[in-house]
Amino acid sequence: MSSQPPNHAPVVPPSPREPVPETREPLWRDLVGDVLRRERLDQERTLKDVAESARISMPYLSEVERGRKEASSEVLAAAAHALGLDLGSLLSRVHSEFSRRTAPARTVRGPRNALCLAA
Repeated sequence: MSSQPPNHAPVVPPSPREPVPETREPLWRDLVGDVLRRERLDQERTLKDVAESARISMPYLSEVERGRKEASSEVLAAAAHALGLDLGSLLSRVHSEFSRRTAPARTVRGPRNALCLAA
């Protein structure tokens, strides 16, 4: 047997391709964070104010809002209550956001056979 390595063709990295549109479902933690942040901003409240009211550390609430942490149900309930919501309302809003993001675009025919896209 020969001690030399077999003669292989050089490895060529794959050529860059067009970015593939993201089709995966959104993560729960991202949806929850988006809903909490939107509600807080709609109320024109600071992260510090909501965190203190919920008795959650401000850095942790920030991580939850950014979808970096999976918050427990106790933390979610505390954050929701600090925003004047109950846990059911928070979950309902998260469900609505999930449905909005994952619903396929529907086509609707308008007057004179015009093509309209409905979200």
